[in-house]
Order: sequence, then C-alpha cells, then structure tokens
Amino acid sequence: MDTRFIKIPLALASLVYSIFLFTEGYIGSGIGMVIVTAFIVLVTMQSMRLLMAFVSLRQQKMDDARKWLGRVNPNHLWPRRKGYWYFLSGSLAMEQNMNQAEQLLRQALEMGLKQDHDKAAIKLNLAVVASAKRKPKLAKALLVECKRLDAKGVLKKDIKQVEAALRNPQTMKMRGR
Repeated sequence: MDTRFIKIPLALASLVYSIFLFTEGYIGSGIGMVIVTAFIVLVTMQSMRLLMAFVSLRQQKMDDARKWLGRVNPNHLWPRRKGYWYFLSGSLAMEQNMNQAEQLLRQALEMGLKQDHDKAAIKLNLAVVASAKRKPKLAKALLVECKRLDAKGVLKKDIKQVEAALRNPQTMKMRGR
C-alpha cells in the first residue's frame, strides 16, 4: 500500500486544523500545529527508509544500507526520490556487479538528482566503472565532469584517488562512494 494516500490527507487535515486554531484565536496552539503540519509535509515528501539507507551508506555500513534500501518500494517514491534510490542501489551494486551498477547509476542520472555533488558522486562512480572496464578515456572525461560538478570540493580526495588509479592501473583497489 502506498503510504502517501495516508500522509497527504493527514497533512491537509493538519493544515486545516491549524488554520481553524488561528481563526478561533488560539495563536500558541496554531503555531504548534503549524510545526506539526510542517513535519508531516516533510515526512510525506521524504522516504525515511531511503534516508536511513543513505546515512548507512555514508557510514560505510553496507549491510544496513542494503537492509534499509530493500524496504523501499521505488514505485511509491516521487520521481526525484527514485533517482536517489537508483543512485544508492548502483553504489551498493558496485561491490558485486559493475554492469548492473552502471545501469542503475545511469538511470539515476536520467531520473534527475537535486544536488550537483550527488551528480558528481554518480559521475565518479561511473568513472570507477569505466576504469574497471578498461576505458580510460571515458573515465577521464567523467572525472573532468565530476570536478566541474563538485564545486564545494566534497569529493576532491576521492577524485584524486581515482585519477591515481587511472595513472597506475595495477593499484586498482578502489571502492565506489
């Protein structure tokens, strides 16, 4: 069952109730209800399981990330959130199947991601896949695009690691991020 069918009417009812509280003169209660409404709207827009998978992946807890990601039904996600689901799935698939990881990462780019540094992380992972498939020109082109997208320098260390591995293919012991 899609939980959005429960969350959206609940958020609307909460909004109507907070408006009612303001019109009746209960300003303090109305402000509290607006905060509750904002929280419900945020929960409706985000998939908490997807967020937990993302946090687990950032902490390098791959088993936990797989567990949380397995609980997410991508058909029930908003279109942009589906892109992040494909991104996380592709990042986790890099350990086992590079071809599947490449397909999932490319699909994440097609679905669209909100942040440029997330797009840069996908390009970095695709560069790792390209270098593993012995396509150094494609890997270098992806790294250039990754540098352009990573304006804040979040992936600077990882980009240097991939560049070093491209210069010396014998030391190809990298992991996707």
